Amino acid sequence: MSAVIQSFWQLIEHRHHQEKRKHKMNVICFGDSNTYGYDPRDYFGGRYDGDSRWVDILAARTEWSVCNMGQNGREIPSAALDFPADTDLLIVMLGTNDLLQGRKPEQAAEKLGRFLCGISLERSKILLIAPPPVILGDWVPNQQLIDDSRIFARLCQTLAEQLGIRFADAGKWDISLAYDGVHFTEQGHRAFAAGLLEELK
Repeated sequence: MSAVIQSFWQLIEHRHHQEKRKHKMNVICFGDSNTYGYDPRDYFGGRYDGDSRWVDILAARTEWSVCNMGQNGREIPSAALDFPADTDLLIVMLGTNDLLQGRKPEQAAEKLGRFLCGISLERSKILLIAPPPVILGDWVPNQQLIDDSRIFARLCQTLAEQLGIRFADAGKWDISLAYDGVHFTEQGHRAFAAGLLEELK
């Protein structure tokens, strides 16, 4: 009898694993050019190859259904967006372009807070990632922008705590940046993917 019961539970467990495999995680990555995979070496808005973009690396390593909603030059939206109701995880990384356009980190964080509050998904399904601080380069001519990007990262963490959403600080992932001081290198994308995968374990 015990062997029959054991076989029954093994069958139940097998079916449970099959059902889990049927449902792929639906993930949306919403961000700017560093989510899109912009290649700063290409003056015509080109992208890195798929195996060098963190979004594609995430999809390959997890076999999740991952939608890349990165857009070059995107600032924090002024109005909330309707994301699909079946989204299991929404990853948001924005703010760098707002700082580059002259906004103070406090202003960018306030704008980000309004945007996040308008998202209809459950708070547990939202992961806010603070962009890595910029460095001196063609797009970053002074220390003030660097300081502002560091302040913004801290404000992002505070915001995530206030809203009860998940948070990660990409500044801790040793992201290498290109000559412009803003965009990820290919190695930077791989480091970002590694840090994110560790965060999502």
